[in-house]
Amino acid sequence: MRFHEMTFPELRRVPRDTTVVLAPIAACEQHSHHLATFTDTVLVTGVAEGVEQRMPDRVLLLPTLWMGASAHHLRFGATLSAEVDTHITMLCDLLVPLLDDGYQRVLLLNGHGGNIDTMHVALRRLQPRYRDRILGAASYWELAERELAALAQGPRKSMGHACEFETSMMLALRPELVRRDHIKNDPPKDDPSLRGLYVPDDMKQRTDHGAVGYPELASAEKGKTLLNAAIERTAEVVAALLRRPLPS
Repeated sequence: MRFHEMTFPELRRVPRDTTVVLAPIAACEQHSHHLATFTDTVLVTGVAEGVEQRMPDRVLLLPTLWMGASAHHLRFGATLSAEVDTHITMLCDLLVPLLDDGYQRVLLLNGHGGNIDTMHVALRRLQPRYRDRILGAASYWELAERELAALAQGPRKSMGHACEFETSMMLALRPELVRRDHIKNDPPKDDPSLRGLYVPDDMKQRTDHGAVGYPELASAEKGKTLLNAAIERTAEVVAALLRRPLPS
């Protein structure tokens, strides 16, 4: 079921107790020299639509919220961004009408690293008001962390930016948006001794051309496999949320 393709009488008939509202959130920001600014939105939408296609009677898919918290990309330009506090409010405002309408299970499915903190805080704000609901949030690459790592050829086994993962999936979903002649690796410069430490560097401080990872290893075939792994794992989580008893 797709919220944005239904009428209000049709939506009134959606069972509130046996449906997961799937809310993809993303960004519009620079993605190095070779990927379009809408990459995060294209990818998380692809994953979310794949889940809805597998579970059409159990998932109510919302249109993707493309505006993200992307201030750390602004020095490159080519980025549209909400302030952190604004984005938290946006996520709350997105979900409150659905929760007030009786939906009992919600999953924010994230496609942009800058939204991780904001989606966590948004659910923290909402939980005291909706203690009898199941509120979940995750980035699709974190749900499928083990599955995606096993498919990576490069030394980086986790999601980067305009990286092996994202470039492969874009080659599978929207190859016309990939500038193949401009693909260039940008190995991360992380200091192993700082493992576990959060440092809020912006992207200009981390990379000279807006990527983090090994996009030269990307392929459309790999992208299809990565997408399927993310879809299957997210669908598994949705099924588990449907089985999970509502909190008292």
